[in-house]
Amino acid sequence: MIPGVFGALAITEVGMKKVVLGLAAAGLVLSAGVTAFASPSKGGIELLESDGIAFSQGWYKFNRPGVNHGAFEWSGLLTDAMANDGHNVYVDVRIEGHDWVRYYGKQRRSVRLHKSNWAGAQRYTGHARLRACRDRGSLRPDNCAAEQILSHNWDRG
Repeated sequence: MIPGVFGALAITEVGMKKVVLGLAAAGLVLSAGVTAFASPSKGGIELLESDGIAFSQGWYKFNRPGVNHGAFEWSGLLTDAMANDGHNVYVDVRIEGHDWVRYYGKQRRSVRLHKSNWAGAQRYTGHARLRACRDRGSLRPDNCAAEQILSHNWDRG
């Protein structure tokens, strides 16, 4: 018998070990779940290249819910590879359930872009598409590099 806090309850050594092990196991399970959920999904974006356009040094991050609106965050160097053609370059980004959003670069130079895209009605973003293009005006179609499809399954961590 242990007097004091437990009063007249009889606690054996085996019973105390079970309680301590149960609490330790519960703590490990909960902390592992929080750690896995708190980790954003990160990665690199392959070089996007086509006539007159290059998007390099790219990276992305799917932010977890509650951080930066659960946004798809991305960055890279957008380059006008044909400086004398008179056409501008841009990056298009599309997240699940929304239209393309366009970010223009500068003619005859390189521009570092760092942007975040999210859906206001969702806690987090799990799917995004990204492409780099040369704006050839209204009479001729734009030429674009191959589209990158990026995703993260938040249900699996």
